[in-house]
Amino acid sequence: MPSVDIVSTVDMQSMDNAINNVTREISTRFDFKNVKTEVVLDRKEKCIHISTGDEMKINSVSEMLRGQCGRFKVDIKCLDSKDIEMTSNGRVRRDIRIKEGIPKETCQKMVKYIKGLKIKVQSVIQDDQVRITGKQIDDLQEIMRLLNEQDYDIPLQFVNMKR
Repeated sequence: MPSVDIVSTVDMQSMDNAINNVTREISTRFDFKNVKTEVVLDRKEKCIHISTGDEMKINSVSEMLRGQCGRFKVDIKCLDSKDIEMTSNGRVRRDIRIKEGIPKETCQKMVKYIKGLKIKVQSVIQDDQVRITGKQIDDLQEIMRLLNEQDYDIPLQFVNMKR
């Protein structure tokens, strides 16, 4: 029977490339001259640490990061910005968490939505992903299209499509 998995993942290499481009852009911009600015990707914690001189510059770096993510086909829905914090040496910092995996509540909403469509498929929650199986591949493709139209506040990818 055909099946497909619905997941939410982020290509960390593309994210790394986006951060490298942001760092390169900061080094060439006049408004960041003589201001120590750091943008660091922590792959283990799946977090981006930004520290710079003031709140306006940190917002500017965040916008540059969103732009570069779009350029590298990384969905900006995966970025969860935390509040701006003051550091001890008069600078500001912000952590941006990279969301991966589908939360349990969202999985349950998706399964409920799929069952409400009255299409002959079965959906099963597996940890942080949803597997859909059905007799016809056209049904799976229809569900994929309908799920893309919904807004779950996370980027969705469809992987492991088996016929």
